[in-house]
Amino acid sequence: MRIEKCYFCSKSVYPGHGSAFVRNDAKVFRFCTSKCRKNFNMKRNPRKVRWTKAFRKAAGKEMTIDSTIEFEKRRNVPVRYDRELVQTTVKAMKRIADIKQRREHAFWKTRMAASREKLRAHRKKKLAAKVASVKLVEPIAVQSSETEKIREKIKVSTKTRSALVPGEGRSMAMEID
Repeated sequence: MRIEKCYFCSKSVYPGHGSAFVRNDAKVFRFCTSKCRKNFNMKRNPRKVRWTKAFRKAAGKEMTIDSTIEFEKRRNVPVRYDRELVQTTVKAMKRIADIKQRREHAFWKTRMAASREKLRAHRKKKLAAKVASVKLVEPIAVQSSETEKIREKIKVSTKTRSALVPGEGRSMAMEID
């Protein structure tokens, strides 16, 4: 059973799945979904489309140099069946998958630590800018004699009658003749 890789997004394409495009020069392009096929037909570059594996590798989001990745690139060559060979191959595949998973986790941890440091530096910078922009100034003590003079000058006369008393000024009620 041969598991192909999608030409556009690099996902696994199992037998009986996906579609293939054969160019005039007999080069075969395999696609996992119509989404990949349509993007290929639109002549989009997989390294510029954010959801592809090629973009992730180019942007440093995915591991690029690792010996376990090389095992995926090996093509299936017909070999005479040998029970012991199959058992050792299955054991090796499990071990390689385990190693690959541990390495990917370590890679993810270092990536997250770097981004966390960037975030901390950004927050410190923002906080420093905020503290620098706010300056506390103590209020000036005003003498009590000055305030009394101001109060004496500002005297407001109050109306003796309210504007809402009926018969005085405008009323809200309708007048009937």
